[in-house]
Amino acid sequence: MITLTAPAPGGEFQAPTPNELFDLPPIIAGVEWFTKPVLLAALSAILVIGLTWAAFSKPKLVPRGMQNVVEYGYMFVRDQVARPFLGKDADRFMGLLVTLFFLVLVWNLAGVVPFVQFPVASHIAFPAVLAISIYLLKIYLGIKHQGAGGYFKNMMFPPGLPKPIYVLLSPIEFLSNMIIAPFTHAVRLFANMFAGHMLLAFFSMVGFWFLFEKLTPLGAGVGVVGVIMTIVFTGFEIFIQFLQAFLFAMLASMYIGGSLHAEH
Repeated sequence: MITLTAPAPGGEFQAPTPNELFDLPPIIAGVEWFTKPVLLAALSAILVIGLTWAAFSKPKLVPRGMQNVVEYGYMFVRDQVARPFLGKDADRFMGLLVTLFFLVLVWNLAGVVPFVQFPVASHIAFPAVLAISIYLLKIYLGIKHQGAGGYFKNMMFPPGLPKPIYVLLSPIEFLSNMIIAPFTHAVRLFANMFAGHMLLAFFSMVGFWFLFEKLTPLGAGVGVVGVIMTIVFTGFEIFIQFLQAFLFAMLASMYIGGSLHAEH
């Protein structure tokens, strides 16, 4: 849950600090690695497995209930994420892309679930593991389908350009594909979830403090504004959480497509 900072000497309001929001103690004393984000990540994986199992363990010709909901998600990933970048190879990677989309989405939505209120992806380790996995898969597929020489040649020396341009372009392409791409793949998701959690914590704390801890005629107005902003930002955060899950899966699809087909 979002923790509230104790008032400073003199009773003035204090905003939450990153350490208070993200540096969480272990759930079991002495097991330092088993923290709330780890537990939520494991529960998210179990939830995604459970949803897909409930939807497709006994599929119906005319989908209903959970099967209908998950099929809509599947078709969204297929039509908006996989096919635009993978074309005829889309079906081969649907399992991976659907898993990425739903897992990251559940990770993100945990940030607005009452009594949970922590987006797993706001800890850089979790999106970094997924991004590194996609990065390694990208290199493996590139070498497998284009050969080691062909893959790195196509990556660093795009065809059809004047040769002097390669002196400047090749180092940029190397940095972009081998270093910047996996880094931004993870950081984009992490930074959005980190910032969103901070904003929600700040405005919810403003509302709590000025309505319950420091109630005055002026403070009540500030507290109401804090509550309204919390509601508004919660709605906006849900949109961002969905968007970031979509973008993470889309970039994975784009990287895989670029490794399968050099012309991409």
